[in-house]
Amino acid sequence: MEASSQLEEWIDDLQASLPPLTTFILPGGHPAAAHLHLARTTARRAERISTALIEEEELDEAAYIFLNRVSDYFFAAARYANHIFDIEDVTWHKLS
Repeated sequence: MEASSQLEEWIDDLQASLPPLTTFILPGGHPAAAHLHLARTTARRAERISTALIEEEELDEAAYIFLNRVSDYFFAAARYANHIFDIEDVTWHKLS
């Protein structure tokens, strides 16, 4: 199985036990979730940096897709970590 497809399967498995998203989620909650959110932001940064490499044809598109899936996996895993530790996700609230 292709690595990106495997990640998508794992993401689906994690999300199956989570409530649907209704608001923007902020990093935080259980320390494990916070660390997974940090990993997600690092993966997103790598994804943004790799955009230039894709345009210059110095990076395979499959690698770029994988980076995107990795960051999505970390997001789902962070939400799952909060779920199994019975901690609500930190949600964004508009300031009045």
